[in-house]
Amino acid sequence: MKYSIFTVSLPDLAPHDALREMKNAGYEGVEWRVVDQGPSADGKPGFWSGNLCTWPLKSFVDDADRIRKLAGSAGMEMPCVGTYVNCENLEAVETAMKGTVKLGAKQLRVGVPGYDGKSSYLKIRERAFRQYCDVAELARKYGVRALIEIHMGNITPSASAASAFVHNFDPKYVGVIHDAGNMVYEGYEQYGIGLEALGKYLAHVHLKSSRWDASGTRPDGSVNWKPSSAPFDKGIVDVTALLKALKDVGYDGWISFEDFSTEETTLQKMKKNIEFVKKVEASLN
Repeated sequence: MKYSIFTVSLPDLAPHDALREMKNAGYEGVEWRVVDQGPSADGKPGFWSGNLCTWPLKSFVDDADRIRKLAGSAGMEMPCVGTYVNCENLEAVETAMKGTVKLGAKQLRVGVPGYDGKSSYLKIRERAFRQYCDVAELARKYGVRALIEIHMGNITPSASAASAFVHNFDPKYVGVIHDAGNMVYEGYEQYGIGLEALGKYLAHVHLKSSRWDASGTRPDGSVNWKPSSAPFDKGIVDVTALLKALKDVGYDGWISFEDFSTEETTLQKMKKNIEFVKKVEASLN
């Protein structure tokens, strides 16, 4: 396995500082966050806004040469680009692909619509499939691979749902990001089942953890449960079982960390997480 960090989880580090610290900690790659973001409400760097380790989509194509040189000078590979573009906005997708090509990366995240249970899932999925056909054609044109992430709250919250969505696409141009942490919220399947179902579409792996905590009561008097982010060694994701399942299906690609827990500092998590995961991987050999 090779390890990188998705920079959404490094909100208080500027890109050059992030690369230095990642290299020192033993990471081999960086997955850049690319999105036009606003400032955080409190003026402090946050995961979703005011993130210092984010590149704007609007200038991504122009910035790509500088980003490539920055990563190259640090000796860091770029296995994937963490964009927030969606198949519903083909113009934004094409901009992201142009930047990805200039960056020298081969893969980028291209999202699918959300699902809130209020509309027909099948109709949303059918429309999204037609839209992703256009995404796949753009991927073919630019020679990159568009990746759908397994994510709670969208139409592909499980590996099986993602596999069903992508199975008619050419896996050279469309793939899936496996995310066990997201599947704690929604879509959990035994890791081996999901990874086998994805097969040749398994293109990239995100690693984080999450947990459920009791949070008051529901109107009927039963306990309400709320999910939240957790450190790698304190969450529900069974990292040992996940890495074993990845090895069992022959996956030897990138695992990109995105730790949203807040119990430790960014630098503490950066060092602790890779030490923990490498120790788990070594135990499987």
